Amino acid sequence: MIAEDSVLLRAGVQRLLADEGIETVAAVEDGDSLLDAIAEHRPDLAVVDVRMPPTFTDEGLRASIEARKRIPNFPVLVLSQYVEERYAVELLAGGASGVGYLLKERVADVAEFVDAVRRVAAGGTSIDHEVISQLMARSRRNPVDALTQREREVLALMAQGMANTAIAKSLVVSDGAVEKHVGNIFAKLGLEPSSSEHRRVRAVLAFLNLG
Repeated sequence: MIAEDSVLLRAGVQRLLADEGIETVAAVEDGDSLLDAIAEHRPDLAVVDVRMPPTFTDEGLRASIEARKRIPNFPVLVLSQYVEERYAVELLAGGASGVGYLLKERVADVAEFVDAVRRVAAGGTSIDHEVISQLMARSRRNPVDALTQREREVLALMAQGMANTAIAKSLVVSDGAVEKHVGNIFAKLGLEPSSSEHRRVRAVLAFLNLG
C-alpha cells in the first residue's frame, strides 16, 4: 500500500509498481488512513511519505512506528526529502528487519527503488547512506570505532541492503575481500552466529548505535 498526500505522486508510484507486477491494495493520504488500511488489507509492505496532513511534519514516520508496534516487523519503506532524526531512530530501534528509509532526491532510478521495495517486503533493509551518516553524527558514542575505514564502507553498504557481490562491485574489490571485511566486522562487533537473529541486521543496528 502507498501513503502519500500528493495525488500525482501516489498515482505515479502505483503505476510504477504495477509495471513491475506489484499490486497496490490501497493508496491513502494521511497517517490515520494508513493505519486503518493496514488493519483492513494487511499488505506485504507500506511505502510511506514522512510529511503528510495535517501538519506536514512527521505524520508518516510516526504512523509507521505505530504500525510496527501493532504488527511487529511489519515492512515499511519510508520516503522522505529529509532525515527526521528523532523518529528515524525510533523506527530503526524497533528492529531493522523489514525497514527502509530512502531520501527521494537520492533514488537514482526505478530499478533501485523497486529493488528496495522487494527487499524490504521480504524482511530485508534498505537505508540510504546519507541517513546513516546523519544518525551516526548525532550519536554520543560510536560502537564501531574499532572498524577500519574500509570496514565502515562495507557496513554502510550492508545497511543499504547490498549483498556481498554487490558491495564488491560498488567498491571495486573482490568478493573474497568483502567476505573478509564482513567477517572482521562481525568479530569486532562481537556478533557471534545466531539461529534467531541475522548478523547483518544486528551489525546494521550496531552501526547506527541502536542495538
